[in-house]
Amino acid sequence: MIKILTNALRFILLVALQVFLLKNMVIYGLNVPYLYILFVLLLPFETPNWLLFTLAFLIGISVDLFSDTLGLHATACVILAFFRTVIIRVTVQEDNYDSDPEPTLAIMGFRWFFFYALILTLIHHFFLLTFEVFKFSEIINTLSRVFISSLFTLILIFIAELIFFRKKERK
Repeated sequence: MIKILTNALRFILLVALQVFLLKNMVIYGLNVPYLYILFVLLLPFETPNWLLFTLAFLIGISVDLFSDTLGLHATACVILAFFRTVIIRVTVQEDNYDSDPEPTLAIMGFRWFFFYALILTLIHHFFLLTFEVFKFSEIINTLSRVFISSLFTLILIFIAELIFFRKKERK
């Protein structure tokens, strides 16, 4: 019950932060950091795939409703959820699910969480910004926006992780 309330609060907080603050924070005229993906990244390992995809769609469509982007964020979040399942299946052993219930910086350690967040952030931003522009002639501009936006998003993810999560010993 505590996990459900924590994730519901995290959902509301990240959507509100994204649509009311970060949406207006254009950095160097290139792009906005998308911190709301942290919700999908931090869902527990044992989250069933149907619920993972549903929650990813819901957070994406919530941001879409406030951003007038017609499903771009929802699509990118569902793709993010798909790749999250693949990365977790490849990098985490199933017997660790009981002792390590969430993929957080505090539980999984810096190295694992850094690569996990980096890969998934790049995937999300690549699909989001490619679908937004959808022109092959703009590929260089799109890739530069992906990298810069991913950099700022990762910085915000790590700041949030360092502020809100205390160090736990991994078993």
